[in-house]
Amino acid sequence: MLTRRHFSALSASAALTPITALAQTSDEFDTLFRAQYDLIYGSPSDFIAALEFIHTRGNPDMAAGLITALRFTPISPDAIDAALQHVTGDPDRRGWFDWMLWQEANPQVIPHPSFVEVKRTLFLQIDPNFSAFLRPEYLERDRMRIRFEEITWGGVRKDGIPSLDNPDLITAAEADYMRPDDLVFGVSINGDARAYPLRIMGWHEMFNEVIGGVPVALAYCTLCGAGILFETEVEARAEPFVFGSSGFLYRSNKLMFDRATHSLWNQFTGEPVVGPLVDSGIRLRERPVVIDTWEAWRAANPETQILSLNTGYSRNYGSGVVYRDYFASDDLMFPTLVDQSEHLQKDYVFGIRQFGGAKAWPLDAFADQMVLNDGMLDTSLVLIGEADRRSVRAYERGDLTFSGDTETLTSNDGMTWRVTEDALEAQDGRSLPRVAGHIAYWFAWNGYLGAESELYARD
Repeated sequence: MLTRRHFSALSASAALTPITALAQTSDEFDTLFRAQYDLIYGSPSDFIAALEFIHTRGNPDMAAGLITALRFTPISPDAIDAALQHVTGDPDRRGWFDWMLWQEANPQVIPHPSFVEVKRTLFLQIDPNFSAFLRPEYLERDRMRIRFEEITWGGVRKDGIPSLDNPDLITAAEADYMRPDDLVFGVSINGDARAYPLRIMGWHEMFNEVIGGVPVALAYCTLCGAGILFETEVEARAEPFVFGSSGFLYRSNKLMFDRATHSLWNQFTGEPVVGPLVDSGIRLRERPVVIDTWEAWRAANPETQILSLNTGYSRNYGSGVVYRDYFASDDLMFPTLVDQSEHLQKDYVFGIRQFGGAKAWPLDAFADQMVLNDGMLDTSLVLIGEADRRSVRAYERGDLTFSGDTETLTSNDGMTWRVTEDALEAQDGRSLPRVAGHIAYWFAWNGYLGAESELYARD
């Protein structure tokens, strides 16, 4: 039961407040909007009255508003916890992080319609530019592909993490700022090789480029450890998409947006989830990208270009600076459910979503062997990886099996094959195509694909 002891930091009694009067004279929507609004923006007496009203009403449709208030109001989190325990019937939860996990696990609890306007109002007070994503007609529950109550603010405004659009590039010889062991995203399309250091991309999380004549965007979610390369030219659209970072997250994954329609997109799947494109059926095609050390990428691709430090932004692009504490920790910065029965939440996996399915390979599977002959569904694959470099490439292999290292393979018919960014190339002219995939933290792969994905198991 909610009692005055929950308000130890507040006055022992509250005068008649606007919510009390409103409940007597207005419809339910206005009353419940005001109650949730007062939890965040009200005075201490407004807060007490609103919380007591929600507690007395006792309906779990106020849980989303209470959870939001836990993050954004400094007033008596213990009292909000008590109200949440009462309306949900769950006595064991404490704090915003824990209640967000409860909310993800209970999709059957639908917030009162007034919650949408409360949260929209909150977001627009953080940044009025969020209005481009949050038009009321986009937020109707049956028009969204994700739950609005699970969208969280990532701590920055729209474009607060600025994308790099056609950034300046320099030659490998000019990149004297790079250390040999610095990691890069390596991309090669039609012989055009580019390197994008993680120490720079961690500050920007997105580039929009044309590489080898193909318009592409690299969407890098630092929180989920995944840099995914998408083709941005889509059939029936006159211009390629250009993407930016919205400032919002969903289950600890960034929501990117396209600048043409301001739809919000799931960075992990390349699909629009909020806005005018949700019913378009668009899913961006993935292109191969690899994480590798600068030393290894440059040796394999001596003509590569690489990002210049002259990005147009003032950031500390030093090695190991950006997200240092997060990358060194086993903890997540934002809440999301994850099955850790097989892997820890921040274990790295290499994932492929093609051929009508999905499969993930733990990065540590490559700790004792560089070459894995495996497959998914009806497609045979060979994967070449080095766990220490966080580097994996995948290729179709047909009926062959392979052994070797990251530069040269030998097939079971005795042929030698060269590993390139586009294909495996045999001395006799045969070629086996590269397959697009990417590295990610386990929690992200598991959270978005879960039972839909196979998981490689060692023999």
